[in-house]
This record gives sequence, C-alpha cells and structure tokens, in this order.
Amino acid sequence: MREKFLVFGSPQICKDEIDEICAVMESGWLGTGPRTAKFESDFCSYIGSQNALALNSCTAALHLSAVVAGLAPGDEVITTPLTFCATVNALIHVGAVPVLADIDPVTLNIDPAEIEKKITKKTKAIVPVHFAGHPCDMDAIVGIAQSHDLVIIEDCAHAIETLYKGQHVGTFGRFGCFSFYATKNVVTGEGGMISAREEEDAVRLRKLSLHGMSRDAWKRFGNDGYRHYQVEEAGFKYNMMDLQAAIGIHQLARVETNHARREAVWERYNSAFSNLPVVLPVDVEPGNRHAYHLYTLQIDEERSPLKRDAFLDAMTARNIGVGVHYLSLPEHPFYQRSFGWRPEDYPHAMRAGRTIVSLPISAKLEEADVTDVINTVVELLATPN
Repeated sequence: MREKFLVFGSPQICKDEIDEICAVMESGWLGTGPRTAKFESDFCSYIGSQNALALNSCTAALHLSAVVAGLAPGDEVITTPLTFCATVNALIHVGAVPVLADIDPVTLNIDPAEIEKKITKKTKAIVPVHFAGHPCDMDAIVGIAQSHDLVIIEDCAHAIETLYKGQHVGTFGRFGCFSFYATKNVVTGEGGMISAREEEDAVRLRKLSLHGMSRDAWKRFGNDGYRHYQVEEAGFKYNMMDLQAAIGIHQLARVETNHARREAVWERYNSAFSNLPVVLPVDVEPGNRHAYHLYTLQIDEERSPLKRDAFLDAMTARNIGVGVHYLSLPEHPFYQRSFGWRPEDYPHAMRAGRTIVSLPISAKLEEADVTDVINTVVELLATPN
C-alpha cells in the first residue's frame, strides 16, 4: 500500500507560477489589474473568442450569464441532471426554473432528444454541460435553440481543451463558462472565465462583475491618476485578482503539455481496466477532442466484487483519493423539496450517479502514482473479496 496519500485532483504547480506570484506581491498590486488583463487576452487567443472576462469562479460566470441573458422569475431553463449543483443554483438565483433532461447513457452528456421533450412556452434557455471534458452534441443543441429562439449558456467547467468538430466549446452559445478551481485542468486556486459572443454583452458582464461600476480599481487608482466612477447597475463582487491570474497565465501556457500528459494516463487506465467489471469512459467521435478532465469508471455492480461505495472506501483505505462526479441532482433533498424531482424520473443519470467513480488524472501524477492506481483498482475489482 502507498505510504503517502494520493490527493485526488492535486494540481501541478511549477516555479513559473510561484515566481509570478512573488512578482505580484512585490508590485503592490494584488487586485484586478494587468495580469488579469493578460490572462483574459491569452484565454481569448486560446479558445478563439473575441471577449473573455476573468471572474472569481465558474459559478459567478453562470450567474452573470443568466442575468445578462435576461432570465427572469418563472423562465424555464433546460439542463442536465448529471452535473455539479452550481449549474442549477445559478439559475435559481435569478428566479429561473431549472428543468432537467436526462443524459445519453453512453456519453453522459445531456441528450438532445430529451431536451426536445422538455421544451414549453416558458423555456428560455439551454445549459449544456460538457461532462468530464467530452463535448456535447452541439449541432443538435444549436439547432434546437435556433428553432425555438433559446439562449445557450455552455457550462465548460470541465472542458477548457474540448473541441467539437474542431471548434472550442464555449464559443457555440451566447456565453461559455469555465472553471479554474483547484482540481481543474487550468487552476488559479479559485476562479473562472466567461466568454461572450457579443461585444455588448461583454461590456455589461464586466460592469456587473464589479458592483455595476463604470471603472474598476485598476482604472481608478493606476498611474494615470484617479478617475471618478459611477454605479450604473446593482452589480456583484465577482472579479478575479492578479494573484489568481498570475497562476493562470502560466497554467494556460502549459495547457497543451498537460493535456498530453493526462491523455497518456487515460490510455494507460483504459488498457489496464478493459477486462474489469466496469464501464469505461467513451471515446470521442472523430474531429472532436476530449479535455480528459475526469476519468470516470462506472462499477458494474452485478459483476463486481465490490459495490461503488465500498470501492470508494477501499481505495481511500489504500491511500488513493477518488471522487464521485456526480450523484444526480434529483438525489439531493433541496431539489426534491423545491422542484419535486425524483431520481427515477431520470433513469440514465440516476444509474450513472450511483455507480460512477472518478480516478486521479492530474498532470502532476508520476508514473509510479499511475501504477499504484492501476494496481489497486485491479486488486479490488478483478478478484473476489
């Protein structure tokens, strides 16, 4: 057994990030400023967007998207039941009503055919989530949105490197929302980014991200002298700091190198687990690209010597961190009380959420770490216990 616990999703932090943070500290400018602006510019160039705004979380990006999209109390928004709670909480905060459409059991992404079934006169938007870094069927989703005059807000929290037919996700809808949380492929500790197709939306997003003020601190207190501001809307405190952007600049510079490393780990896992009583993650179609953010196994509990939760406990007991992404949203009591959701009404998401487990796939992993994960999974699932 490993002597040291292998932390799930532990990020790779290099000297470049550390030096940049020290430079920020020495500059005396810790808040939103030049490094945040550089991070935004670099991100635009990477995903091929004209507009990107760095924020303190992907949750903030989802919330601002809902606000700027004009979602109002009673408006219905269709999304997936297999996602993190932030996807629907951001909608709830503007008074919108999240409506769930079940997933495709193979890709684990929202099923466009199920979206069609859930559209009503109150439907205003679709929030597809590119689960684990696998692109949603954006041709179908864009077609549905255009047919019914619906806004698309892409949840790309798992999907910074993801391509659909050669195009970066996050650029198909009106907004794309990205995460730089500590376990993500690009990290800033906490943080997010929102891409906007329209310049007018981008201007309003930036204003709303900092109290609704006409000028941010960098423009008010920079070396050009003090500039007065006006509060033009009741905004929020969602801005990213230069301390965070300092990490992100160098993380983004290594995004392709780190993607290649995770792909190599992914391939080792697929080869090692192919004969186990599990469902492996599905390959992407030709022309698409997976971000390799989450490596998920679904335990075949009819054939496996261990049930999913027993497997989680056994991995942890052997000093290997694992995750669950995710229990379906209707499993949680708040949503059951608020919307009457029942897991069995979304059978594919329910089944996935009750059998799924995420294994470590960080670019930080050494070959010995990967070998430990493989040997432990095989030990637990290949023989009776």
